[in-house]
Amino acid sequence: MRALCVLHDALSETGLIGAALRDQGWHVDELVVVPADRHASPDVEASFPDSSAYDLLVPMGAPWSAGLDDGRIGRWLAPELEWLADAVAAGGAVFGICFGAQALARALGGSVGRAAHPEIGWVRIDSVVPELIEAGPWFQWHFDRFTLPPGAVELARNSVAVQAYQVGRSLGVQFHPEVTAAGIARWVDNGGAEQARALGIDPVDVLAEADLQAEAAQRRAAALVGAYLAKVFPG
Repeated sequence: MRALCVLHDALSETGLIGAALRDQGWHVDELVVVPADRHASPDVEASFPDSSAYDLLVPMGAPWSAGLDDGRIGRWLAPELEWLADAVAAGGAVFGICFGAQALARALGGSVGRAAHPEIGWVRIDSVVPELIEAGPWFQWHFDRFTLPPGAVELARNSVAVQAYQVGRSLGVQFHPEVTAAGIARWVDNGGAEQARALGIDPVDVLAEADLQAEAAQRRAAALVGAYLAKVFPG
C-alpha cells in the first residue's frame, strides 16, 4: 500500500503519522510544495501526481490559510483543491490534517474562514466516536476553521471549531496528530514564538508540554492511524 504525504512547506514533517503508516507496512512518499527558499513568496507552480497511483493521500499542515490566502498561494492551492476533489470523486481516500483538512473540506464544497479564537497548544476535544478520534489532548496551531462539506459526518469538535469529520473513505482532522516535539520547536523558531506571545502564550511552556506529551502523542497517533485504516479506509 502506498501513501503520499503532501508537505506544503519545508518546515512540515510526516512525523508520527508517517511513522505509524510505515509501522502498518505502508510505503510513504513525500511531496514538498513550497521549498524552503520560497517560504516568503509561496505562490509557486506545483504539479500533483496521478492520485490513482496512491492508496491514500495525506495533505498536511501549512502556515497559510486554505481559505483566505488564495492571492498568496493560488497557483498551487487551486490545483490541489481540484486534485483532492477528483481523488474523492474517483473513490480514493484522503486523510487531511489541519490545513489539509480545511483544503479537503473546501474542495468538497465546504468553506474556510477565520476562527473566533486561534488555538495554539495541547487541547482536549469532544469526540462522537472515541474509538476512532480520542479526546486527546491533541496539538493545535491554527487560526482558521472550516464548515463541513455536503455529506460529511462530524466526528469531533470543541468550542472553537469542528475537529474531525468523515466523507466516505476520507477523514479530516483540525489538530496535528503528526507533530513531534522537534517539529513544534521548528515552528516556534520560525515565527511561531511571536504568534504565541501575541496570544498571551509562552512558547517555553508550549515546548515543555511537547516534551511531556511526546510518548502519549506517539501512542495517540498510532491509534488514530490504526483505527482509520480499520474503520474508515476500507469504505
